[in-house]
Amino acid sequence: MPSLGADMEYGTLVEWRVNVGDRVRRGQIIAEVETEKGVFEVEVLADGMVDELLVTPGTKARVSEVLARLRADGTAAAPSPPRPSPSPALAEVPPPPQPTPIPVPAAPPAAPAARPPRASPLARRIAAERGVDLTKVQGTGADGTITKADVERVIAGAPSPTAPTVPPVPAPTEEGKRAMRRAVAAAVTRSKREIPHYYLSADIDVGRALAWLAEVNRGRPVAERILPAALLLKSIALALRKFPDLNGFWLDGELRSRPEIHVGVVISIRTGGLIAPAIHDVDRRPVADVMQALRDLVRRAREGGLRGSEMTDATISVSNLGDEGVQTVFGVIYPPQVALVGLGRIGDRPWADQGMLDVRPVVTATLAADHRATDGHYGALFLREIERLLQHPEAL
Repeated sequence: MPSLGADMEYGTLVEWRVNVGDRVRRGQIIAEVETEKGVFEVEVLADGMVDELLVTPGTKARVSEVLARLRADGTAAAPSPPRPSPSPALAEVPPPPQPTPIPVPAAPPAAPAARPPRASPLARRIAAERGVDLTKVQGTGADGTITKADVERVIAGAPSPTAPTVPPVPAPTEEGKRAMRRAVAAAVTRSKREIPHYYLSADIDVGRALAWLAEVNRGRPVAERILPAALLLKSIALALRKFPDLNGFWLDGELRSRPEIHVGVVISIRTGGLIAPAIHDVDRRPVADVMQALRDLVRRAREGGLRGSEMTDATISVSNLGDEGVQTVFGVIYPPQVALVGLGRIGDRPWADQGMLDVRPVVTATLAADHRATDGHYGALFLREIERLLQHPEAL
C-alpha cells in the first residue's frame, strides 16, 4: 500500500487492473486505492509478471502492507485467488461485503430477477452514475469481477435500450466530509508542530507578463488560452533551479534537495478539503504545456483519476487563491516538503516607479519556508528571482 500523503495511515483497495500472470511494466496502472481524499490510481514500481494478488477489493490495508507480488524473472507461479489481509488494528473496520457470483443455468427462468453480479465498488459507483446495467457487463477482473474498465467499455459503446434507469449517487455524506477534514487537520497539525515556519511576501508587477500573454493568446480558441497561473507556476519552477534548497524534503534531520521540480498545486475538491497533486518537471515544460497539464490535473482531482505518483512526488506546493479574491496567502508547509508559495489575485494597484506614480496589475507572492532548511535572506532572493523572471515572460 503506497503512502499517498504524509497524513495517510491506511487505504482501501478499490479494484485491481491486472490479473495473476499479467506482464506489467514500471509506471503501469495496476490498482485503484481509496483514501479520505479520494480514489487514486497506483502504478507498479518495477517490470515483471504478477505472481500473487494478496488483497481483495474492499479490504483496508495499512501503508507499506504488501498488496501483490511480482516475479521479476517473468515466470509466473500457478494462479491463486486474492485473499484478504487486513491488519489486526483495522479489524474494527470490516471491509464491505462482496456479493457472491451467481451461477448462470443453461435455461434461466424468466420470472425471478437476477441478483447483482460481482463488481468492484468503483465499478458499481460509475455504473450507477451512468445508468449502466451491470448484469449486461462482462467482467474481466479476478474471478470475473466487473472492473471500472469494463463499465467504461460499455459506456463508450452503444448502451442497451432496455437498461434500467438508476438514480444518481447522492452527494458525499457528512461523514465523508468529516473524514477529509480529519485528514487535512492531521497534516497541518503535524506541519505546525514540527516545522519552524518563516514567512515572506513580495508585490510583483505583472504588467509585462499579462501583455505577453494577451499577444500569445490572440487567435487561440478560448479552451486553449494560457492563463496567468501557468506563467506563475513556470516562473516559480525556474526560480527553484537557482534556489534548490527550497525544492526538496526535510528527512532524518537534514535537507534533501531534489534535482527534479515537481510542483504540487493545491486544489479544493468537491467533497470538501484540499489536495495537492503534482505537475511533473514544470521547469522543463513550455508554458502552454504547463497550462494543459494544470487543466488536466484540476479536472482529474475533482472527478477522480489521479495517479499515486502525482500525490507523492511534489517537491514544493503552490496555493493560488486569486480566483477567490484573496490578495495575500500565507500557507502551511506540507511535510516533508520545506516550502510553499502562496499567490493572491492579480489586481490594479498604485505603483511608484522612478518617482512616477502609475496603476499596474500586481500580484502578491508569499513564501512559507522551513527555517531548518533555509533562512529569510535566501527566501527573499528566491522571491526576487520570481519577480525578475516575470519581467521577461518571453524567456519562460
